[in-house]
Amino acid sequence: MLVDRKHLYSGKIVELIVDTVNIKGEDRVREVVRHPGGVVILAELPDGRIPFVRQLRYPMNQVLLELPAGKLNRGEEPVVSAARELEEETGFRAISLKPVFSYYPTPGFCDELLHFFYTDELQQGSPNLEPDEDITVEFYRLEEALEMTTDGRINDGKTLLGLLWLDRRRRT
Repeated sequence: MLVDRKHLYSGKIVELIVDTVNIKGEDRVREVVRHPGGVVILAELPDGRIPFVRQLRYPMNQVLLELPAGKLNRGEEPVVSAARELEEETGFRAISLKPVFSYYPTPGFCDELLHFFYTDELQQGSPNLEPDEDITVEFYRLEEALEMTTDGRINDGKTLLGLLWLDRRRRT
């Protein structure tokens, strides 16, 4: 049961809330990051290559190789966001997008819900990066990408999950 709530921060993307909750008769503190949610897109070209994006992730001070992804805009449907993010980051326009699953990547402290989409129906468009994005697009086949997960070249959670999903899909 909620005892007290302190709204500590509201930023461009997240809010930080500190709740005091009563659990089994004792007050406990829970720090919660509120996030609008996001999308992840695994796209396959006719030749089997998958577009990935390589970009600096400031919190880790590392450049990561990831599947295209992005934040939901307020009131935006996930499929609309997925189409927008795929084209903005890779230059590929999805003819159709299939919702696969949604999941909470960090439920211990954050309410972010990621919506995972798949497409193998693409048209070439042109990237339209946001001013604060510095992204390079790279292409790998599933087998190459899976190998990169075992040696640490791919260590982004949403990308790992997406590649495992595609591998399983192909095996069944």
